[in-house]
Amino acid sequence: MSIIASYSHFVYKKLHHRDEHCISSFVSGKDSLFWRKSCFGNILIENRNKEQKIRRRNFRVESMWPDLSRPSTIEMDAINDSEQLDQILVHAQQNSEPVVIDWMAAWCRKCIYLKPKLEKLAAEFDTKTKFYYVDVNKVPQTLVKRGNVSKMPTIQLWKDGEMKEEVIGGHKAWLVIEEVREMIQKYI
Repeated sequence: MSIIASYSHFVYKKLHHRDEHCISSFVSGKDSLFWRKSCFGNILIENRNKEQKIRRRNFRVESMWPDLSRPSTIEMDAINDSEQLDQILVHAQQNSEPVVIDWMAAWCRKCIYLKPKLEKLAAEFDTKTKFYYVDVNKVPQTLVKRGNVSKMPTIQLWKDGEMKEEVIGGHKAWLVIEEVREMIQKYI
């Protein structure tokens, strides 16, 4: 059970009474029996012999606030030249963590659509891996050749200074994200 506030029982009591009031306004007639969805789960309402019985099932109170202890997205850093890539790979090798590099272009629609989804994935693997992107039109072609990139978007996983796996993202974004997630989980 999640704690909503420091005095959560007051919140529950107020909601509980509000919910019962809503239920009593919906019940009418003799011998009625029906189910109603409420904010507390399923409620069975019986009205027999002018006696109302309310039974609650699946009672659960959950907070509706997001987990603020970790970010929902992490902006990916750009790689601008081969020297910067070397520094990133050496640092990742020292920390024994994988690096995910998104090879993209500003004119590529799928690349632009995929980038925010990769930033959400970066938040999911915040402490386990680092995410970077390379805009192939803004960097020297020696860097692009080093990555052996021919299609975009291409998402590569690098570990121990070398490229281990890649996903070429020409299909639906959610499938690409799932493939990248599986690729990361193999190497963390």
